[in-house]
Amino acid sequence: MANDPQFQQQRYRLVLMILTVIVTFLIGVELMGSWSQPKAQSQLNLYQSDLLLQASEWQPVVEEGGQTNPLPNPLLEADPMAAALKTYRQVRSSVQADLERMETAAANASDDAVPLAQQQNRSQFRDSLDLRIGILLAQSDQVEDAISAWSLPVRSQTTDQPQLATASVLVGLWSDPPQLLPNAQQLLQSQLSGWFRDQALERLYSLSQRQADLTTLQINQQVAASNALVRVVTINGLTLVGNGIGVMILLVWLVQAWRQRRPTKEPQTPAPHPMQDFQSPPANQALEQTDQNPDPPTLDESDVYLSQTGLAKSVLWPPTLIWQVMVLWFIAFFAVSLSIPLLIYVLGVKPTALGARPQAYLAFTNYALLVGVGLSILIWSLKGYLSSPFRWFRIRWRGSWFLWGISGYFVALPLVIIIALLNQKILGDQGGGNPLLELIIQSQDPVTAGLLFIMVAGLAPFFEEILFRGFFLTSLTRYLPMWGSIGLSGIVFAIAHLNLADILPLTVLGCVLGVVYSRSRNLLSSMLLHSLWNSGSFLSLMILGSSAG
Repeated sequence: MANDPQFQQQRYRLVLMILTVIVTFLIGVELMGSWSQPKAQSQLNLYQSDLLLQASEWQPVVEEGGQTNPLPNPLLEADPMAAALKTYRQVRSSVQADLERMETAAANASDDAVPLAQQQNRSQFRDSLDLRIGILLAQSDQVEDAISAWSLPVRSQTTDQPQLATASVLVGLWSDPPQLLPNAQQLLQSQLSGWFRDQALERLYSLSQRQADLTTLQINQQVAASNALVRVVTINGLTLVGNGIGVMILLVWLVQAWRQRRPTKEPQTPAPHPMQDFQSPPANQALEQTDQNPDPPTLDESDVYLSQTGLAKSVLWPPTLIWQVMVLWFIAFFAVSLSIPLLIYVLGVKPTALGARPQAYLAFTNYALLVGVGLSILIWSLKGYLSSPFRWFRIRWRGSWFLWGISGYFVALPLVIIIALLNQKILGDQGGGNPLLELIIQSQDPVTAGLLFIMVAGLAPFFEEILFRGFFLTSLTRYLPMWGSIGLSGIVFAIAHLNLADILPLTVLGCVLGVVYSRSRNLLSSMLLHSLWNSGSFLSLMILGSSAG
């Protein structure tokens, strides 16, 4: 009975079903957990607002006796303070809602009650927002509202002493008459940053008639404002240009796809160039290899075989093997992701106490281990069907893969941005985000930045494209139409990032990656697109992070 092939097949499917249930449960827990986390985009919006505020302070150098007029710039907000105040209030409202939910869960003694330390962190973050909102109100001539905002941290029982003292300093600076408290300068420099710190210090130096310090501060402000303006123009300018190019390429693709659907008397020749004919993929072939065949043929990976136009023709394995690879990879993902934090816990080290560089080492080690385990799963699963599994993956240095990758990147820009804005309307400020974002923003150390860049722009595109496009999408084409394979692989790619806030944008990105791969028939094209996307996001975060100081 145990040697009966049918019995073994049934046991094999049962094991896959059990593992699938486990994986589905773990994914559901992670996604639901991400809902209670603030969306990373909210923090990025705050950094962007800070950068715009700093850039708005820039004034051109004029000769003596001349007038200084602000230069209009379409890449900057018309009223940066009003825009920043709106952003800060939105984030503050979201944080307050989180705190009320946490307090309700704690009062009800529910199982999902948030730890006290997390509540205190959110409460202190809310109080720090109140300090900045008050400065924005004061600089907008709404002094009474500003003092009211600063009074909230003073009345809060969870406010730490430095924040409490800073709130009292700010109330004194803008009171009538003003009150200058001791250690005011040290508190403002330690508890505030960027534009907010400069505005408070400028008020302090003016009231205390410290002209030399005020002059030095204003000079430093102009240097910082000039640098911020360059960063803002770089980010916004490149985004506008990239979106414009992307829209034009997308229109070309759509027109070519529409032309391909028109009936023709002569059969059209496939054209793999991204800016030439956008030909539909060939029809899928019927499955020749079934689950019941215990001796599947071994593929001879000759260039002649791999040059066939149909991706489905190279897939010799049954659907259960696709199921097996993806389930095993998710199991390995959770196992590796939990093992390193567990080891750190056993060693008595708190991850939050580690600096940026040790956290970068941990993140890099964790992902490198995932890559190794994931590739091992692929080799082990495919070795019964392929004599050399990695020769089967379509990685070819010849062809137009470079143009496909570049054009796909530009097409993805406007599509993902539009979906991200729609996603913002649906989820608001909830949904979580990639934990690496904050680490990247804070990674001013070259070693830390270099490790993270290699991971997000090198390792991630290499492995994820092999898994999701090279194996998963290609395997699906044997059983689904091309559009279904692209869509399903894009959805699984997005879910694998385990953040509700990322599912819609990453699904769109995954679909664009799938289109580029299916048209170019070369993994190098989607790897290039993926690397460009991650590199652009990384550099933008580094630029935004420079405004946090």
